Amino acid sequence: MATPFLDSDFYGFAGRLSARESQSIGEIRAFFASEVRPLVNDYWARAEFPHQLIPGLAGLGLFGPEWPETRQFESSAVYQGFCTLEMARVDASLCGFVAVQSGLAMGSIGVGGSEQQRTHWLPRLATGEVIGAFGLTEPLSGSDTARGLRTTAERRGEHWVLNGAKRWIGNATFADIVVIWARDTADGQVKGFIVDTCTPGFTATKIENKLSFRLIQNADITLDEVVVREENRLPGIRSFADVAVVLRLTRAGVGWLAVGNSIGAYEAAVAYARASEQFGRPIGSRQLVQDLLARCLGNITASIALCVQASALLDAGLQRDEHSALTKSFVSSRARETVAWAREVMGGNGIVLGYGAAKPFADAEAIYSFEGTREMNTLIVGRAITGQAAFV
Repeated sequence: MATPFLDSDFYGFAGRLSARESQSIGEIRAFFASEVRPLVNDYWARAEFPHQLIPGLAGLGLFGPEWPETRQFESSAVYQGFCTLEMARVDASLCGFVAVQSGLAMGSIGVGGSEQQRTHWLPRLATGEVIGAFGLTEPLSGSDTARGLRTTAERRGEHWVLNGAKRWIGNATFADIVVIWARDTADGQVKGFIVDTCTPGFTATKIENKLSFRLIQNADITLDEVVVREENRLPGIRSFADVAVVLRLTRAGVGWLAVGNSIGAYEAAVAYARASEQFGRPIGSRQLVQDLLARCLGNITASIALCVQASALLDAGLQRDEHSALTKSFVSSRARETVAWAREVMGGNGIVLGYGAAKPFADAEAIYSFEGTREMNTLIVGRAITGQAAFV
């Protein structure tokens, strides 16, 4: 039996999915409804991570569906996007955990790892036996990471020594391994290293008092003479251009995450509009409320369309940096509007966690900034349009 389309998928884009993909989406939807939704607000409010959910997420095949070593069945990038949408409509920050584990940590090894590294790490990451993180952003280097990466890697015989600092590294407080990106002191090129978090000199400190993506345990990392064996260097990473391949795979996925987060707020607003009464009638019968909901649905529909096409290009091997950049920039911007309108439908209740709009409203701010700010992504698109780089 096919999984019913969401009402918020107004044009039925999920009709592109195969029967097996649709079945899997139904399983993810059921798990998030029964296992995640009842507890997620409490964990979000306490800024804690629900570790007990990891085996269930792994069992659904959400870690590494694109790699032959870990996929449960052949699937498309469009399907993987709808997986992200389903997760994010219940909780964007738990979806962010999956994105770090699957897209960034496993993606780095899948793209740049040797056959031995892939065989050793990918299956263990897929089951959740090993938790991974992705260490690129630095305290003094975010948007200018391609040129401004300050963490260094020095070759000493059969080992490398890493020194530097990272910031905003998701999962890092409880990860077993972190893929650290560092600049080789010999040739100046960026290289990737699989670093065991128990290595002397590696320290991860949780970033406290976040107002967004509160389940994600972001950390400041310090690397003080951290020794890594040559066998843990990713041999397929020779420069930042190879890092960009990983980011290209994940950036469009952030668009899907933004859509799912918007849908979560929109669905809560629709339910509220149907149930809440003012002046003797449901507020959903009022023109101004219907206008807000229609605006939300328009943003969601346009955003799904953009995400579907970007993922279809990825399936066809035709996606370029500017495709994923436009998707992320446009969709995350529209998401900010959508969650604000959804909160507006609820009036003062919209800022109370239990009504369903406050959490996506807050989480939209994190989505807007990570995987490249709106401005940086528009410059990637602008370069494609004009042939001129305007980054500095």
